[in-house]
Amino acid sequence: MAINWFPGHMVKTKREIKENLKLVDVVIEIRDARIVKSSANPDIDEICKDKPRIILLNKSDLSEDAITAEWIKVLSSNSIKVIKVNSLNGEGLKAIKPAMLDLMKDKHERLRAKGVANIVMRAMVVGIPNVGKSSFINKMAKNTIAKTGDRPGVTKSKQWIKTNLGIELMDTPGVLWPKFEDEDVALNLAFTGAIKDEIMDIEELALKLVERLQQHYKDNLKARYKIEELSENPLDNFELIAKKRGAIMSGGNIDYNRAAIMILDEFRAGKIGKISLERP
Repeated sequence: MAINWFPGHMVKTKREIKENLKLVDVVIEIRDARIVKSSANPDIDEICKDKPRIILLNKSDLSEDAITAEWIKVLSSNSIKVIKVNSLNGEGLKAIKPAMLDLMKDKHERLRAKGVANIVMRAMVVGIPNVGKSSFINKMAKNTIAKTGDRPGVTKSKQWIKTNLGIELMDTPGVLWPKFEDEDVALNLAFTGAIKDEIMDIEELALKLVERLQQHYKDNLKARYKIEELSENPLDNFELIAKKRGAIMSGGNIDYNRAAIMILDEFRAGKIGKISLERP
């Protein structure tokens, strides 16, 4: 399944991130807890490698807790703090300030030695489209400065957001990278909505999702769609789900498009259960 997605504004965003790095103390990178590896932009990794970083595994309410805990262990280091969060309800966000203070300890000691009293920490918020950056910023700022949406590409321009934690946040638009070498990565991004549905073959995408879920989350599929036994053929299962949900056109034919949209929406909303599409 060929997926390629790199609009012009993403080139501009990469350039702006590079230019603005010197203005911030820490980079806060937001990833999707269901696809921790796939939602890490390798370009951002390279650009921000010399900055202290906090990786937020967002949408952690939709991923398997044990697998998310494994990812935290694997990704954490002296210069990288990893926190699981849910930016919609604010879970985990209280851990961000202590993590930043820990990363900035040496710098703050130097500033205090020079007599600087009021230290404001500045962080750049980066991440691919649709990982919940705007929801995170709104929750941190306790208002709705940043535009939010359930589609990628809502945040367009750089802006500073003040919080009452002594942290200022610089928002950046969600940015993908030019070419997906690994089809699984591309599919994971498409499953979770990081790539716009409008440029996808939605029916093929939903079929691929059913195939993936029947490999690793068979019981979730059976429970959600009240199926006693799954077929080995993903298309048979896709059609069975469509029939169970009444996605039928006049004449008794299956409405594949309607079924595809329903399956993807239910996966993205966590209705099929807590699902981690990648393991460390």
